[in-house]
Amino acid sequence: MSVRLVSVVLPVYNQAGHIRAVLEEYIAVLDQLPFDYELLPVINGPRRDNSLEICREFEKTSKRTKTFCIDQSGWGSAVQLGLSQASGDLLCFANSARTSGKDLALFLVYGSIHNDCVIKANRRIRESFKRRFASLLYNLECRMLFDLPYWDINGTPKVFSRDLVHLRNLKQAGDLIDLEFNAICREHSYNVLEVPILSSSRRTGKSTTNWKSGLRMYWGAYQLRRQWTARKPG
Repeated sequence: MSVRLVSVVLPVYNQAGHIRAVLEEYIAVLDQLPFDYELLPVINGPRRDNSLEICREFEKTSKRTKTFCIDQSGWGSAVQLGLSQASGDLLCFANSARTSGKDLALFLVYGSIHNDCVIKANRRIRESFKRRFASLLYNLECRMLFDLPYWDINGTPKVFSRDLVHLRNLKQAGDLIDLEFNAICREHSYNVLEVPILSSSRRTGKSTTNWKSGLRMYWGAYQLRRQWTARKPG
């Protein structure tokens, strides 16, 4: 597959403090790549700041940016909406609070070269021991439940060809969409290339993940395994 257009989906949740700088950084590095692109910020959930207005204003100076908005909360809901509106040969979704422009460009280049593979991040550093330990437990649980060979289930960017159609039909509305994504790769034998990212710094603000949301993810992974098993005959 020859890559002509890349679509980058960016879920945005109350990120007025840095979203314009993120878009400017991405535009600067993507302009240097040998293919066209579109940036698709997706504002989701209860809006407590002017992230939507900032992205809409940015559209006026960048024809490659298209902003979408959804009232429903959830990382997964935003990813699904963005992918449904994407026109690219190569599709990507990323965490705009953590993904640098340099890393984003690297993943897209990998995706354009290895366009028969899924390219996903493997973050190697966390801010604290507790966060590293909680992430390890979640990844071990997911690997066991779904027989996954991959690490860092929630790591982004994730880049894949439009031809991998099953990855364009994700269903999970929340954080479990990343586990669903990896499970689909395993089920359909999609080749996955994990690329290490050696930085975990957050631009501004605080992560929405806490011990309560973490427990929901542990339980959610188990529930998703049950759903996964129930949908298969026999």
